[in-house]
Amino acid sequence: MAKSKNRTWLWIGGSLVVVFIIIVLVVSSKDTKTYVTLEKSEKRDLIETVTANGTIQPEIEVKISSEVSGEIIHLYIKEGDSVKKGDLLLQVNPDISESNVERAKASVNNAKANLAASEARVAQARARFAQAENLYKRNKKLFEDKVIASSEFEQTEAEYLSAKGELEAAERAVDAARYTIKSLESTLSGEQKTLNRTSIFAPMDGIVSKLNVEQGERVVGTMQMTGTELLRIADFRTMELSVDVGESDIIRVSVGDTAEIEVDAFDDRTFLGIVKEVANSAKNLGTSTSTDQVTNFEVKITLLQSSYEDLLTKYPGKASPFLPGMSGMADIRTTSANNVVSVPIEAVTLRAAKKDSTNKETEDKDEKEEVIFVFEDGKAKMIAVKTGVQDSRYIQILEGVEENKDIISGPYSVVSRMLKDGDPVEEKKKSEFTTKKED
Repeated sequence: MAKSKNRTWLWIGGSLVVVFIIIVLVVSSKDTKTYVTLEKSEKRDLIETVTANGTIQPEIEVKISSEVSGEIIHLYIKEGDSVKKGDLLLQVNPDISESNVERAKASVNNAKANLAASEARVAQARARFAQAENLYKRNKKLFEDKVIASSEFEQTEAEYLSAKGELEAAERAVDAARYTIKSLESTLSGEQKTLNRTSIFAPMDGIVSKLNVEQGERVVGTMQMTGTELLRIADFRTMELSVDVGESDIIRVSVGDTAEIEVDAFDDRTFLGIVKEVANSAKNLGTSTSTDQVTNFEVKITLLQSSYEDLLTKYPGKASPFLPGMSGMADIRTTSANNVVSVPIEAVTLRAAKKDSTNKETEDKDEKEEVIFVFEDGKAKMIAVKTGVQDSRYIQILEGVEENKDIISGPYSVVSRMLKDGDPVEEKKKSEFTTKKED
């Protein structure tokens, strides 16, 4: 009896274990659905942008250097001063240049005196030549009439030729003296210009944006070398943002594109600008052979004064509320599309392209195609799509999906890696997802 009772309990226990396993399997089979978030495919206006960071600078900024070397003896301006074209900015010690000018003047005067002496010698030579010529003509006639001896005629002819040569030499000396005067006058003019360059004047209206020297400093001129940069004058009425755009984005940026600009110094304020210049060569072209270097192109964006007109009244007396060197960020609008079907960017992912029977490629050369997953009857349906313009949140769908479809938009890890065509899914609000992994 005891053995039969034990067998009965064994059968009951085994049955319970089997039932428990079946229940677990059923429950687990019901919980194989993947939780996802959904969003409708809708028609929207999309603006594709390129974001880049940079610094503000004046559109026109002139670097001024001295053409002569020497000590600054007078400095008439300070940084931040407004100047007009032609204003005297500073003066380099002119002593050496003044001495060179006086020496050049003396050389010119000496050459002029030599010219006067040469002209006087020409007059004397011309008189002797005229006398010798007359005597030569008379004696030639007498010699032909056999009145005088040949020796006397030959002496007269020699004197005539000598006088002629002296006259020509004197005239050449006058020409040489004139050329010498021109050369020395040119030297004098150069020395005078060098003297004038010791006084440096403003080449344009503007503001002294940078001053690198003080009175008493010695500067190096630019005649034989780079020279010392003394100061910069800038026109603050027109400012620009100079940004660096990567090589993958630069092909989408064109002159005339509009941009929204944020300047760090002005919180919660957006300014407008227009792309004025796009570099044709990279900034770091030829500076490095590294394959992992970042290649950037400079893009200059003019800030439209109409977008900061109110700040000009807020800061009276200033040509611009911006200062050179301020940091800024630009969203350059490159392409736009109006009223087009779009979905969230995170809803688009890549999957291996489906092959037909005519495809002769091997399996290790599978191509990728863009797809999205549409929610239909509790399952994920994978659809290949073609995309177009995108902004920071949405991307245009050119082919594959129509308006007002339930698109699986997340979670990102599910859409990008886990989800497959035909998988059972269940909608869950974004707020219900936690940082913990779902079973």
